[in-house]
Amino acid sequence: MSISKEILVNITPQETRVATLENGMVHEIYIERSHRKGLVGNIYKGMVARVLPGMEAAFVDIGLERAAFLHVSDVAQARQSGNGGTVHISHVLREGQELLVQVIKDPLGTKGARLTTNITIPSRYLVYMPNSENVGVSSRIESDEERERLRKMLLSQDERDHESGYIIRTAAEVATTESISSDLIYLDRLWQAVNKRASEVQAGSVVHKDLPLFLRVLRDMVDEDLEKIRVDSRETYTIMKEFAQAYVAEVANVIEHYPGERPIFDLHGVEDEIHKGLERKVHLKSGGYLIIDQTEAMTTIDVNTGAFVGNRNLEETIFKTNLEAAQAIARQLRLRNLGGIVILDFIDMVEEEHKRQVMRALEKALEKDHARTQVCEVSTLGLVEMTRKRTRESLEHVLCTTCPTCEGRGTVKSAETVCYEIFREILREARQFDAKELLVLASQEVVDLLVDEESGSLAELEDFIAIPIKFQVEAMFTQEQYDVVIM
Repeated sequence: MSISKEILVNITPQETRVATLENGMVHEIYIERSHRKGLVGNIYKGMVARVLPGMEAAFVDIGLERAAFLHVSDVAQARQSGNGGTVHISHVLREGQELLVQVIKDPLGTKGARLTTNITIPSRYLVYMPNSENVGVSSRIESDEERERLRKMLLSQDERDHESGYIIRTAAEVATTESISSDLIYLDRLWQAVNKRASEVQAGSVVHKDLPLFLRVLRDMVDEDLEKIRVDSRETYTIMKEFAQAYVAEVANVIEHYPGERPIFDLHGVEDEIHKGLERKVHLKSGGYLIIDQTEAMTTIDVNTGAFVGNRNLEETIFKTNLEAAQAIARQLRLRNLGGIVILDFIDMVEEEHKRQVMRALEKALEKDHARTQVCEVSTLGLVEMTRKRTRESLEHVLCTTCPTCEGRGTVKSAETVCYEIFREILREARQFDAKELLVLASQEVVDLLVDEESGSLAELEDFIAIPIKFQVEAMFTQEQYDVVIM
């Protein structure tokens, strides 16, 4: 089945939002806020703040709030001097050393940015690697003949002494010799500008910033399935059109300005998909559903049959639910931008052929994902372990903050539990202090429970300690908060 792809670009002074639609269905959402732009791709002049031999890593100051993390495997000098053996971080880096680094992962949660000294600078058809001598071809180009043709075309245009390397991107399948030549000239000039600025600025300064989101769309998200790019800002439309004509001429004719009064994301149902992308439960058309839980360590996705009962037998019902779930999971990973370790709990299947078909359906659905994924076979516990490369924050992390009431637990203590905690606190206070009266401050739900269902227990406690107890509702208290005041 052919894919009809459309990209929507929504611009406001506060943020840029991009949605990719495949056959009318939202598959990816990117958000870049003006006060908190992503750092991936940015190049900094850093200074090594601390070398950690035990972790074979270093913390590097690049001018951010938290020091960034650089592992020895991401140090170009270690690769060049390794000769196949082990190179220790202390042999290639020292405290106070200045070096050029690039962000490969944004700061996530309490973790600082992840860095590499293996600089890469992308253009439309190529990725320039100044610290490498290899010429690679995107793994998505499967034909050996095509891979060799592209490699020869690049080498025939590159007049350098090949001390630098390149990766030929998937988009280069349709590139002409002139296009490749233009990309080479552009990358050469850009790298010279990066080196010039790096020699002029202090450590902890940004040397090169990646393109804004609405221009990265033209560089990174365009493929042969793309039919149109619709932009709701005339100013941004003009910038994108000029950029396309200068660097990606074949894309210029698919860029359109959307002048309608109805918001472009509302028109295509993107706002609804964003809201659904923040919910735990994802409904399947068959009546089954997924439960998605995102934690700092990993993401878990549980598949359930729900209201789907099928019309043949239980095994067939489970198989059909799992097949549908495989498609939905691949879409949700892209939609929510979930990365790192992902554990999939499909409904247990008896037949080995059904297991194989579900795994193949999952792998096929993941082929469309821009992020690199790796899927393991079904484990002895019936779980599927997989990883998805994480570079930017997930949709939930971009749009949400930790709940101040439950502090991220997802639950709060029941009013009954808090009542019994208050009883214990009253006993402590009565034994420790000579109180004439006790005042309990608590939320409305807790006070209502104390003076209603727990009134008998409260009367017994009051008789036992021989101290009168009064209550006061604190509107600002959460259900877990309370205070026992000595009067």
